[in-house]
Amino acid sequence: MYLELRHLRSLLAIQQAGNLARAAESLHVSQSALSHQIKALEHYFDLPLFLRNTKPLRLTPAGRNLVELARQVLPMVSGAEAELRRAAQGEAGRLHMAIECHACFEWLMPVLDAYREQWPQIEVDIRVGLSFDPIPALQKGDIDLVISSDPLELPDVVFEPLFDYQALLVLAPQHPLAQKTFIDPADLSEQTLITYPVKRQRLDVFTRFLQPAGVEPAAVRQADLTAVILLLVASQRGVAVLPDWVLREAARKSSLTQRPLTEKGMHGTLHAAVRRGENEVAFVRDFIALARGVDVSDSEL
Repeated sequence: MYLELRHLRSLLAIQQAGNLARAAESLHVSQSALSHQIKALEHYFDLPLFLRNTKPLRLTPAGRNLVELARQVLPMVSGAEAELRRAAQGEAGRLHMAIECHACFEWLMPVLDAYREQWPQIEVDIRVGLSFDPIPALQKGDIDLVISSDPLELPDVVFEPLFDYQALLVLAPQHPLAQKTFIDPADLSEQTLITYPVKRQRLDVFTRFLQPAGVEPAAVRQADLTAVILLLVASQRGVAVLPDWVLREAARKSSLTQRPLTEKGMHGTLHAAVRRGENEVAFVRDFIALARGVDVSDSEL
């Protein structure tokens, strides 16, 4: 491709200035260098771009087409260059994230409200990582951050810890299991377990609690919303396992009972997974800091 941006800039400058001398001055080049550039362009395409011996210089139809192209393309290129400079300085960009847990929405919304005030120019988008595998999407660049409780050892991904949590069984106060101080896997063998509509391999209650003990609940019922799960639990339609930061707010609004899973409890850490190196980008670093600093006990259900 012979035609370059410098040719478009030169043609537009000549058209605006009306002669080579003023155009060369605006472009900070010599008049002879500018004349040589235009003649080389005309020679390459074997087509005149200006009518010679006219004052001011007048464009041929081919020259007018190129100047019109310059008016369209050059502002777009300048805008793209400015955007790249802002991105390089950490002042602009996108933060497309995926969430591997339904309950994460409960604390993420206030975090995003604060983040948008701090970084209004960042393009933010959220996807629920239940219908696709978010970590490969992160590695390919399709998304930029994954909220996950399952850190992996990967050379190109960093899992930044956000906060610790404990998974608790929530049940109605009159439920027989409320008499126990902690819950064993076998205790759920005759219970209806209410979960989010997520595959079992994405739920800690199965992968870390029931399956290692070879226990299967009597039934599994699914609900999309945390509030619906708690309503079903309160009406004794089953029991559920939820993170403690969700249940802190529930305890203030209802009389539901909570019990730890096993005597030691089942604990975990929520992470933000990002591509290695991008955790130091200013707008990514600030999102992680906000997520770490949020008071999860104030999350709304």
